[in-house]
Order: sequence, then C-alpha cells, then structure tokens
Amino acid sequence: MSEGPAIDAERVIADLRELQSRTGDSNGAQRLCWSEGWRRGREFVRELFGEIGLEPDIDEAGNAWAYLPGEAEPALAVGSHVDSVPDGGWLDGALGVMGGLGVLRAWAGTKRKRPLTLALVDWADEEGARFGRSLFGSSAAAGTLDPGEIANARDADGLRAPGVLAENGVDLERVLECGSRLERLGAYLELHIEQGPVLEAEGIKAAAVTGCAGVERHRFVIRGRAAHAGTTPMDARHDAGLAAAAAALRIEKIARDEGGVGTVGVVDYEPGIVTAVPGIASMQVDLRHRDADALARMIAFTRDAVAEAAADRGCETSEEQIWRIEPIAFDPELVASALDACARVTGTAFELPSGALHDAASMAGRMPAAMIFSPSSGGVSHALEEDTDEDDLRAAIEAFGSFVNSRLA
Repeated sequence: MSEGPAIDAERVIADLRELQSRTGDSNGAQRLCWSEGWRRGREFVRELFGEIGLEPDIDEAGNAWAYLPGEAEPALAVGSHVDSVPDGGWLDGALGVMGGLGVLRAWAGTKRKRPLTLALVDWADEEGARFGRSLFGSSAAAGTLDPGEIANARDADGLRAPGVLAENGVDLERVLECGSRLERLGAYLELHIEQGPVLEAEGIKAAAVTGCAGVERHRFVIRGRAAHAGTTPMDARHDAGLAAAAAALRIEKIARDEGGVGTVGVVDYEPGIVTAVPGIASMQVDLRHRDADALARMIAFTRDAVAEAAADRGCETSEEQIWRIEPIAFDPELVASALDACARVTGTAFELPSGALHDAASMAGRMPAAMIFSPSSGGVSHALEEDTDEDDLRAAIEAFGSFVNSRLA
C-alpha cells in the first residue's frame, strides 16, 4: 500500500448494503434521480459525512460536494453518483461515492497531515434515466451541457424536466454556474464496477481504466400510413413498424462490422394497437465505439440503414440527436498510477477501456482523470442481479484507496 491511512473496505461494503436497504426493494435499487428514493440515498450520505464532521453542500446543478481540508490546493477529487436506473443494481455509481467517502474517513481518522485537500462529489443524474441526458451534473460542471437540450424533455409520467429540477432546488437556467467548483480541483479519480464481463473472465480483481467509449444517441422517426390490420393487403401497406424492425437488424450488423456496440433500446408505435398497421415508429438508437472515426462511420451507416429500410416500405424518416460524446482517453500518468495501485493490492496489472459512460469522462476534458474498475458478476449491471464477489469488491476498494494515497504524496 502507498503511504497513507488504509481504507476500511469492510465499512465501505457495509455502507453500500445499508444504502440498498434504505433505497431498494425486491426489484433492485430505486434511486432514480430527482425522486424520493434518490433523496433518501443522499440523506444517508449526509449522515455518513456527519460522522466525520463534514457537511456537504449542493451546487447549482444539484451535485453534492464535501471537502476535507489539506495543506494545499488544488484539491484531489474523488466521487461518482448515487442515482440509479429504475430496478437498478446496488453497486453502480454508489461504489464510487462510498469508496470515496471511505478515503475521506480514513484521512479524517488519522493525525497525519493531509498534503492536499480531498474533495468528494456525488454527481447528479449520471444515469440520465429520467430525461435521456446522461452525465447531467458532471457535464454541467464541465461546461459541456446545453440546458436547452432538456428544457422540453419529459419523463415517463409526462413531467417536464425544468419543473422536476425546480422541485429539487435546481434552476435549469443556472446549472452551468456550478463549473466554478472545478477551479479548486487538480485531478479527479473514480471507482466503479466494470458493468461488463471482461475482468471476471480474466480473473482480475481490480483494473485501471484507460478511457470511455464515445456515444451517439439519436431518435429516428419513421412515418408510413396507419391502416386496418384485417382489411389492408400486405402489398398495400406502408408499415412503419416493419421498417423500424428491418432498420434495427441492420444497425446490429453495423455495430458488429465496426467492432462497436449498437442498441435500439426504445421503439414506440402509433397508433400502438394490435388491430392497426403502425403508421409511425419512433426508434431510440445508442451507438458506442472507442474510436472516433469508427463511431462517425456507425452513425452515418445507421442513417443510411434507416432511410433505406423506410424507403423499401414507402415510408419517410426524420432524425433528432438526443446526445453525443466523443471517445475520452484518461490521463496516462494517472492510468499508470492506477495500474500500479492495482498491482500492489492484487498482484496483477491489467487495464481496459470502458464501454459505459462515467462522470470521469466529463472531468477528463477539464483536468487529469482516471478510474479503477472492479469486476461484475456475469457482466450484469443496471439490474437486480448486479453483483461483485466480496473478495473482489474488497480488493478494488483497497486498490482505489492505494491509488488515492499515491496521488497525495
């Protein structure tokens, strides 16, 4: 271990289980951002800060911050997010917050001088599960959020984003003001589960993360003609639903051919009844790749695929960009430090890119940033079954503690 107080991994795991007890149910974690479950999770984090004499404060975008003063600044920041997807897992995001809190707890409980101020941030709405815009809080801080992108967004219940945010003390017109917080920070470190199968398959307990894949997220609307399901001959139809289905299969092939991943995660039909040929099909497409050029080809090929599938059935198309982010490479020096920390704790040096997005991707555009991953059982995440073997979890938490300590020397 690097010089510095050792993190109490058992306490971190206990905190994670208590968080799930308070905010989860038989279907999984229920901390959808801006909801009551999310607020309960935040209140528990506030309780834990109180144990070490800290009081978090909330910035203009709803991000929660706490600072453990040191002898110098800029501060070293750690963190992640406690919000979850509906019916989510107990570790996603929360591991980074509780792991970061464990680091602050270790340093608060020692008489050693803290070379730098330690900051912990719980970013608001990393998941984007409610309004479709991932990394809300961290991208607001980084200055890459356009508030207009979600000004008219509605959740599944039809509630508009500005009103929901206002109920949580967030004025959408002021969210970019939170960027001033970054002036105090020199680097950002994050602990997270992999959310994929690689580390478990390789027998790796903790790994350094080299960066995050880029994302193109778009909505395609295919307009055909609604018609009676029983009286309209098959060769007289303009079936927007079948055009969407054909496009989805082509998108799968595009992703495979380019070595990326592609998902048609949402398809809505109108009129949406079994007795009518769909006149309108709305598709939400998520494309990801580690290489910017390959990602650009994927979205270009996807546009062609949707247009061709629609034309084959006499339909028309339109497109709306939901959100995008370029592939992000993490700071090489920090990645090397993370790799060393993992090797010290686990005896194995292993690195990999992340296919999932993380708040560290937002921070990497503003300051040096890096991450450590723990393995995910079966590669499952965003589900009740999300889990990590406790020995692996303990190793990753200890590696993260060692990583942070190495940057405080």
